[in-house]
Amino acid sequence: MPEVTVYSTQNCPYCRLAKAFLDRNNVPYRSIDVGIDRKAAKEMVELSGQYGVPVIVSGDEVIVGFDTDRLRELFTSEKKTDLFDVIIAGAGPAGLTAALYCVRKNLKTLIISPDIGGQALESWNIENYMGYRMITGDDLMAKFEEQIRELDIRVELDQIQSLLPTSGGFAIKTVSDQEFKGKTVILAQGKKPRKLGVPKEDQFIGRGLSVCATCDGPLFRDKVVGVVGGGNSALTTVLEMSGIAKEVHLIVRSSIRADAVYTSQYAQRQNIITYTGYEITELSGEDRLSEVVIKNRETGEEKKLKLDGLFTEIGWIPNTSFVDGLLKLNEQKEIEIDINCRTSAPGIFAAGDVTAISGKQIIIACGEGAKAALSAFDYLMTR
Repeated sequence: MPEVTVYSTQNCPYCRLAKAFLDRNNVPYRSIDVGIDRKAAKEMVELSGQYGVPVIVSGDEVIVGFDTDRLRELFTSEKKTDLFDVIIAGAGPAGLTAALYCVRKNLKTLIISPDIGGQALESWNIENYMGYRMITGDDLMAKFEEQIRELDIRVELDQIQSLLPTSGGFAIKTVSDQEFKGKTVILAQGKKPRKLGVPKEDQFIGRGLSVCATCDGPLFRDKVVGVVGGGNSALTTVLEMSGIAKEVHLIVRSSIRADAVYTSQYAQRQNIITYTGYEITELSGEDRLSEVVIKNRETGEEKKLKLDGLFTEIGWIPNTSFVDGLLKLNEQKEIEIDINCRTSAPGIFAAGDVTAISGKQIIIACGEGAKAALSAFDYLMTR
C-alpha cells in the first residue's frame, strides 16, 4: 500500500473522522497540521487546488474532503448487511444521545452519519448548556464522541440515500452503496447549510468558498475573507475569523439578528467591514475564488470585493429529502412528531432540529434524542 498522508487542521471534525476511518481500517498514515505548517499548507493547495481540509493523499490519488465513497473503494472491500434493532440517522446531539440510551437498553445500534457533531460543530461559544459556563461546539461534541466510542455502537461515516419499509422493519441504502436493515429507525440528521444560489457556487466549494470556519479558518490567516449572514452563526464566524484574518467583510442581506452576547463583541472589533442590505450576485476567480460582487437590494448599487475566502452562514434546510412522501412533513419540510418522538410511520422516530419542534437548541435536541430512544425501545418490546 502506498504511503498515506492526511492534511488537516486541529479543530476540523471531518479531519478527525477521516483519521478515525483510517484507524478503524488499520491504514497507517502521516498527519500534517496545515493550520500550523505554512509550507505544508502551500504543498496541499498545490496538490489539490483546495483551500479546505481534509485532503488525503495515497500514492497518485488525491482525495478532497471526507469522501467516504472513495475512501471505501481504496481501503475496504467488505460489504456489511447486518440487522440492527435501531438505526440512527445523524450523529449530532440528538443522534448521539439516542445512541447512548439505545445501548443502555441493550439494543443493537448503528449510527449512519457523514460527520460527528452535526450543526453543533458550528457553535463557537455555547453558554447555555448545563454543566459548562462556556464551551465551544467542537469541544462539546468531542466529549459526546469520546463517550460514544467507549460503547458497543457501530458507526458508519456515510449518508442515507433511501429509506424504505420492508418485512420486519426498514431497509436503508447509503450514497456509498451500502445496505443496512433495522427493526426501527431514529431520524436525527439535522439540517444542511442553505446555498447562496448564485452561478459557480459549486465550482468554488473548497476553493475559497466554505461553510465551516472551524475547519478551514486557519488556512486564511492574515488574508482577506468575507462572511455572509446576519444571525448567531454568522456573527460567531465573523468573530472567529477577525482573530485569524487580516480583514473580514460581513455581508448582511437585511439586518443583524444575533444575540447581544455576540453583537457586543462584534462592535468592538476593528477589522470588520459591514455591508447591510447587500446580497452576493456573482462569484469569480480562476482556479480559486478571488472576487465577489455584492448588490444593494434597495438602490441596486454594486460593489466588487477582493476576497481570499468566503464563509456562508445563511441558514439551514432540513435533511428530509429521503423521507419526503414516506413521513408527514410540515411546510418547512421538517418531520412532524408527537410528544414521544413518534412519526407518522410506525417504527420510525425522529428527534432534534430535523423535526417540527420549535426549540432548536442543543440541550433540547439531547432530551428529544433520549425520548426517541426510549420510544423505540417500547415499540420493540411490544412487538
